[in-house]
Amino acid sequence: MCADVIVAEDDEKQAELVRRYLEREGHAVRIVGDGLAALDAVRHQEPDLLVLDVMMPRADGLDVVRVLRAEARELPVLMLTARTTEDDLLLGLDLGADDYMTKPYSPRELMARVRTLLRRTRRPGGPAEDHVLRVGGLVVDPERHEVTVDGAPVECTRGEFRILAALAGGPDRVFSRQRLLEELHGFDRYISDRTVDVHVMNLRKKIEPAPRRPVRLLTVFGVGYKLTDPAKAARRA
Repeated sequence: MCADVIVAEDDEKQAELVRRYLEREGHAVRIVGDGLAALDAVRHQEPDLLVLDVMMPRADGLDVVRVLRAEARELPVLMLTARTTEDDLLLGLDLGADDYMTKPYSPRELMARVRTLLRRTRRPGGPAEDHVLRVGGLVVDPERHEVTVDGAPVECTRGEFRILAALAGGPDRVFSRQRLLEELHGFDRYISDRTVDVHVMNLRKKIEPAPRRPVRLLTVFGVGYKLTDPAKAARRA
């Protein structure tokens, strides 16, 4: 699976190391050294993947992700960072990064993450991707990456969308936090299951009429989360 990859990394040695491993697997690689150059390269080249360092001159990696998602660009983003605090990692995911690795990292593990991201984003539509998912008034269209609630569009980050699509694919089925983390795809080992809780909290703000009293995205205490049709739940009650 050959891809066009942009590597945004201001450390020349690190950038060259990543380039060598990517090219060894047959990918075409372009290296840029700052955040503004990364934005310009993505807009002109429309790559298959962006490998993005967080700490860069002119615009840092978090700002780059924020701008790309604001422009509705769906390319996968793998962030690299020397920061190891959970808040920093959660911020990157919340902004729309697809995966996160902390430095120092194993180049072989990095390539494994790249392969998985490319498979997920370039994989032909499977059973969960070739039809619209409906749970009451909530509609998830995996192919178009669109969500509506009672006909109103809802903007979701990639992580939020993946969780919502997984839950919508099994209405009333309880998904553990670990299962949902696997759906998000092999995030950095320092990430805890709080990652899922943050995404769920943000989703409730977007799909629930009263986020503090959810009727769609429910917590099953001690187990995980499930998505349900509130109208059906009311009829059962």
